[in-house]
Amino acid sequence: MARIKDVAKRAGVSVASVSRVLAGQPGVGAETRERILTTIREMEYRPDLAARRLRSRRTDILGLIVSDIRNPFFTDVSRAVEDVAYQRGLRVMYCNADEDPAKETLYLEMMRDENVSGVILSPTQSLLERFRSQDFSFPIVLVDRALPDTQADAVVVDNADSTERMVRHMIETGRRRILFLYGEASATGCERYEGYAAAMRAAGLEVQAQGLAPTGEGALDITRAVLASSPRPEAIVCSNGPILLGLIDAIREAGLRVPQDLAISGFDDPFWARLVQPAVTAVAQPTYEMGRAAIELLLSRIANPGQEFRRVVLPGELVVRESSARA
Repeated sequence: MARIKDVAKRAGVSVASVSRVLAGQPGVGAETRERILTTIREMEYRPDLAARRLRSRRTDILGLIVSDIRNPFFTDVSRAVEDVAYQRGLRVMYCNADEDPAKETLYLEMMRDENVSGVILSPTQSLLERFRSQDFSFPIVLVDRALPDTQADAVVVDNADSTERMVRHMIETGRRRILFLYGEASATGCERYEGYAAAMRAAGLEVQAQGLAPTGEGALDITRAVLASSPRPEAIVCSNGPILLGLIDAIREAGLRVPQDLAISGFDDPFWARLVQPAVTAVAQPTYEMGRAAIELLLSRIANPGQEFRRVVLPGELVVRESSARA
């Protein structure tokens, strides 16, 4: 197996010059750089990444820990993170915590052991409630979930405002019994509950909310019972895409018509929301922009560790479709 000094010897340069080229650093002329790259290809040289990590406290690896890989929201966020990382010559270590604090802890420890340069994290509620940036040996940027007083760089959507606008829309279409299904284990779900409750109280209506696991399976079981109850809600608003999908399954099982028997809406605006019949009203989140903002914040934090924490708050867009039309 070729070593870096073998590459330097054949190319007729110093080991330091080869290291600069491998790291993408300046200080090597164009002709020399091309000769080194040609020699690397000819000798099929591969850098010893493990040794490089031991020599340096920084690596070219960033961590990304999401709470549910099945949620299309995180697909878009992850795509943006990977796109920017690729452009900067960085790699991304991707983990799915499944809303499980034990898995989350395991992956954060793995990030430490891999000596990553920084982590983008969608935290569980239990971690968020005790989160302190100084507890970690690497910079962390929170995405999608952060409490108002969390001392960390964060990228979030204005969840309360977005949900309040969505519920006001339901009220304006004549609905009064409006049920809110939300993921009670996440800060995002709780913030969206606050927006729902504010809209209902402002209209003098009864708050009817059900916290659940933020998955389609959890929503399916609960909404089966809700749809069989009397009086049935006139509208159901969901705090994320998977819950919305579980609701739609339950509505089909019950043979109900949307929006005649029941109006529905939700968050995330997954691609299928405009394809089902009737198309579903939803709050579209700027997911790609959130991912891009998160990695830019992380790279800025890595370059300037002492800078003030920054919080990027992006608006959600209410997309009105047939599922919430007047009955």
